[in-house]
Amino acid sequence: MEIKELTTLAEMTSQLELIRQLYPKMTFQKYESFLKEMIPHKYTQIAVFDNNKCIGITGCWFSTKLWSGKYLEIDNFVVDEAHRSQGIGKMLTDFIEQKALALGCTNIVLDAFTTNFKAHRFYYNQGYAPKGFHFVKILDKDGLT
Repeated sequence: MEIKELTTLAEMTSQLELIRQLYPKMTFQKYESFLKEMIPHKYTQIAVFDNNKCIGITGCWFSTKLWSGKYLEIDNFVVDEAHRSQGIGKMLTDFIEQKALALGCTNIVLDAFTTNFKAHRFYYNQGYAPKGFHFVKILDKDGLT
């Protein structure tokens, strides 16, 4: 297995099949449009490949907040259904942690849906814990992926 940081639009859009396991309604046009907005804001993806097939991927970006200083945010974390419980997720979080340390981040943050108990257990096992609530007010439910 090989882990690689994806930095170009072409590298990222070629992983749409795996992203659709997380967001089944994601179209190529929407994915490409979102990435074009995200990439200029330091968004990259970390991907695990097995025989040139992407079997795990997460997006990440870093910024600064007043309460914490520089932080790295994990976004859109998915491991191929056929490869779960094989250490792929840990490979991704370990890579992210090293990237955050190299960037001088004080912490790593992420969101997990309240009903995604498998993700909660995984993140707890990786040393993550809830710090607060991420409140959301949906303004256009048809615009959600």
